[in-house]
Amino acid sequence: MSPRRAFSLAVELLVVVLVISLLAGQMLGQPVLLSYVETGSMSPTMEPGDGFIAVPSALTGPPESGDIVVFRAEQIQGGGLTTHRVVGETDEGYVTRGDANPFTDQDGGEPPVKDAQIVAEALQIGGTAVVIPHLGTAVMGLQSVVGGAQRWLATTLGMRSLLGSQGLLYLAFGLSAVVYVLDLLFAGGGPSRERSRSRDDGVSTQLILLGMALLVVSTATAAMVVPAGSQQFGIVSAEFESDRPTTIPQGESSDLEYTVPNAGLVPVYVYLEPGSDGVEVDPERVYVGGRASVNATMTLHAPPETGYYRRYLVEHRYLAVLPGGVIDALYRLHPWAPIVAIDFVIGGTVYLLGTVLVGTGRIRDRSHDRPSKLRRLASRLR
Repeated sequence: MSPRRAFSLAVELLVVVLVISLLAGQMLGQPVLLSYVETGSMSPTMEPGDGFIAVPSALTGPPESGDIVVFRAEQIQGGGLTTHRVVGETDEGYVTRGDANPFTDQDGGEPPVKDAQIVAEALQIGGTAVVIPHLGTAVMGLQSVVGGAQRWLATTLGMRSLLGSQGLLYLAFGLSAVVYVLDLLFAGGGPSRERSRSRDDGVSTQLILLGMALLVVSTATAAMVVPAGSQQFGIVSAEFESDRPTTIPQGESSDLEYTVPNAGLVPVYVYLEPGSDGVEVDPERVYVGGRASVNATMTLHAPPETGYYRRYLVEHRYLAVLPGGVIDALYRLHPWAPIVAIDFVIGGTVYLLGTVLVGTGRIRDRSHDRPSKLRRLASRLR
């Protein structure tokens, strides 16, 4: 392979990784490798539309003062993901502020940020954030164009299924089919009666199998990551008793039934752990069969002082393709370790099974000796 071709493939791979990261972040509701800011609250560190490298909070640990975090806000702009800097810490959580704002988020009514709300940190080198200028502007522009095309097609064809993420998959599939047909019609010019005997001709089956394995792994990862995460519960520490389980006499506790569903066909192991003080759960691990649900008991404790408090419970989900003992050991090592191991097992199985069934050679175009009817028709039209 020539250096020029290698460089071209590297650039194409980089673009694919960037696009997949941004799309995956949109689908999962949290940054995956890359993210961007939409407002000027972090100016001059990040201007509106600038991108940054987002490191998952599971890999960074608790943030420190000066770190830029992405957290699920409750009040800022109606709630949702917000990218601001940690400027302090209290017993209730972290104090955050946008670099361009004269006051902290908590002065504006946002409760202190808990660890369970933080989904990522912006990569900083030497105290300076790694910024990708105008990345978000390009992504938002592309989203606007694609969204407009989806709405036009949905209105023209009367198909609401073309809207949203599902419609985006349909459009991608249709575009791929069109590109394939055009390549079949017009690639290669006129008929060729010589067929290359080179072993480098054709499409590598290993590359195809690798793509299939990555697709299956991506689906499996989404099945484990999307339903998991932190769950928030609001409680009131009151001076009186109430029939509401979340209104608890001050200094006492209340038990709630917490349902763990599994909408998929593959059984899962679900680990439950407190995401804040004042939360207990039993059992800490449950096995949920396909299309089933299991109940756990969550105990919420009210502080001695009256008021409204937030409590968090964190879920970690893993497909039951490995023995429970193995997943337990990996989970104790790191919550992401079982996901890596499961993805490796699933992806490796798909790849190895494919090599057994179709081999590791190349898929060659054997139609050079006799041009196809479509190519002969295209040649005549030209």
